[in-house]
Amino acid sequence: MQRRVVVTGIGAVTPLGSSVAKTWERAIAGESGVGPLTRLDASQFPMKVAAEVTDFDPEAFMDKKDARKMDRFTQFAVAAALMALEDAKFEITEENATRVGVWIGSGIGGMETYEQQFRTFLEKGYRRVSPFFVPMMIPDMASGQVSIVTGAKGINSCSVTACASGANSIGDAFKVIQRGDADVMITGGAEAPITSMAVAGFCSAKAVTTNEDPKTASKPFDANRDGFVMGEGAGILILESLESAQKRGAKIYAEIAGYGATGDAYHLTQPAPEGEGGARSMAQAIKDAGLKPDDIDYMNAHGTSTPYNDKFETMAAKTVFGDHARKLAISSTKSMTGHLLGAAGAVEAIFCVKAIEESILPPTINYETPDPECDLDYVPNKARKQEVRAALSNSLGFGGHNATLVFKKNAE
Repeated sequence: MQRRVVVTGIGAVTPLGSSVAKTWERAIAGESGVGPLTRLDASQFPMKVAAEVTDFDPEAFMDKKDARKMDRFTQFAVAAALMALEDAKFEITEENATRVGVWIGSGIGGMETYEQQFRTFLEKGYRRVSPFFVPMMIPDMASGQVSIVTGAKGINSCSVTACASGANSIGDAFKVIQRGDADVMITGGAEAPITSMAVAGFCSAKAVTTNEDPKTASKPFDANRDGFVMGEGAGILILESLESAQKRGAKIYAEIAGYGATGDAYHLTQPAPEGEGGARSMAQAIKDAGLKPDDIDYMNAHGTSTPYNDKFETMAAKTVFGDHARKLAISSTKSMTGHLLGAAGAVEAIFCVKAIEESILPPTINYETPDPECDLDYVPNKARKQEVRAALSNSLGFGGHNATLVFKKNAE
């Protein structure tokens, strides 16, 4: 018999704030975390804006010496994991450590470390390259360091599926508990991609916006959208078997009920026509949850603010939900956070959980000019009070990766 799995803790570091409370407060107020690009010399790139984390102090969560051995994306992950564990009021002990796992995704890992150390190699030779270079750079090190810092000794893994990494990691962690291989999973995604080469690559691919106004740069589903805003951060959820959560009297935010994952088999960067792969992922997740399409009240869209994604995701929603698509509330919180790449799905999963808990839908801000091809209810510009029985979160990644998560109100 499959075990039921619930969310008992959440932690986040985002461009809206270095906590879930601050992130959520600003999101439902419709505030933007997008600002001028400051981590790099903006004059070198056509990209002039970014969704940077500006209030993060790693030393609030770890020793300075330990922080220096972690890339920025790993620092984010460790901080968010510690916040999530504290929120869950869950203590990892010698008795339960082997039943607590970690599964945290990252799309590109320690790109900042790679660039810094490559410059050192070119200027000073291999002897001056840090012995911590490889363990700081590799994408699985967010999971590795969180395991070391927390003492979790169960399954320790990492999904690297571009912008679907966080969602795939949560889905895979959900299945670990469901089948009985762990009781608790620390899971989500982390990313720190605002680096010279990453920005250069996305600019060359013409994937990012060239809009220089931070207030309007990220505008999912709007007719004048022209690319995504690059962001950074981490989102971590504590998933727990219902039995474990009930036994210790834990607060339960929501139940994670369904997971879908598909491949487009189509193109390196573009989604399949009409969102065919994403539609199959959504349908799979809804079926896995034992629900019908009409049971979904809210969808947190991938909604990147790129021409193809928003159009095809809208078409996919119509395919899956049929007539219900017109009644379904859909929002893209990337309008406020920017696109956190491998961390996006995890932060957006937290938005779904909070929407269920508080019966508030975060908005899609900067929605000004309707697009005839994007004609559904995108919760434009202002948050909306509405009961959410079940919420769906989509994440789509380069390489044709599609991941969908379904959360619902916990009914014991």
